[in-house]
Amino acid sequence: MSKFQMRTDLALETREKFQEDNVEIKGVTIDEYYIDNSEIQITEVNIETENAAKAMGKPKGAYITLEAPNMMEPDEGYHREISDELAKQIQKLLPNQGKEQSVLVVGLGNRQVTPDALGPYVVDNLLITRHVVKEYGKYAMGKEEVNTVSSIVPGVMAQTGMEPVEVIGGIIKETSPDVIIVIDALAARNTKRLNRTIQITDTGINPGSGVGNHRSGINQESIGIPVIAIGIPTVVDAATIVQDTMKNLVDAMEEIQGGEKLGTAYDSLNDFEKYQLIQEVISPHLNGMFVTPKDIDETIKRLSFTLSEGLNIALQV
Repeated sequence: MSKFQMRTDLALETREKFQEDNVEIKGVTIDEYYIDNSEIQITEVNIETENAAKAMGKPKGAYITLEAPNMMEPDEGYHREISDELAKQIQKLLPNQGKEQSVLVVGLGNRQVTPDALGPYVVDNLLITRHVVKEYGKYAMGKEEVNTVSSIVPGVMAQTGMEPVEVIGGIIKETSPDVIIVIDALAARNTKRLNRTIQITDTGINPGSGVGNHRSGINQESIGIPVIAIGIPTVVDAATIVQDTMKNLVDAMEEIQGGEKLGTAYDSLNDFEKYQLIQEVISPHLNGMFVTPKDIDETIKRLSFTLSEGLNIALQV
């Protein structure tokens, strides 16, 4: 079989591949814990060396994953808990936390394509303060210290003819923010994380990488200032759906037959080998297909509000 390429933007899922293969990567640390009185799980993956970054296929830095199994449910209290925890995790990655700074929030994605509209929707609900502070001073916000928050939705290359990083670069020259926070929809490799997981990282982002549509990276190396990226996986690829269905089918058939194995060839493969096999079987007609839930319209609106509320809390000095 050809070299395995896992379609995921989540560092946690990349790390799980090595755990499944019983491979230990030096230079990668992982810390998992649950939030008290909540179903929220936090996993921190830190890539500390260049060799580890090369093995993982991701830049050095911190990757914080917040998993909330009921995040798709319309429970305002639960979503407030998620926003509060998200704010704490964002503040951990913000440079010069506790001091006044200028923050540019970038909503990546295409507003016309619902699974890709997370970034623009988040920007719609942000508390924007830069224009108020510039016109009336920070005391107009009722505080002695306040972050100046601005935002932009740069669109996608098919709409503008420009890479998002080019648009952002021009804005940086004019407004000189201290830090950029980028919001984007992601791709996952596991259906259980679809619309139930938030990833926060200080390494920036490569828009579209999870679906094989690579754009120029938005990171400190390319734009010259710190970049925090926040995303939620809203799509999975067809191979993931087939793999999960196969697993459920095999489990159900074995249960019907009293635990008798249906065969050893497929069962002897680990999860990622099964995924690779299925990718090759469904090629070429379904290999580029990505799937999203049928209620994605309401889900994106709900999740975008949760993210924007977390950002609004985090950016208060």
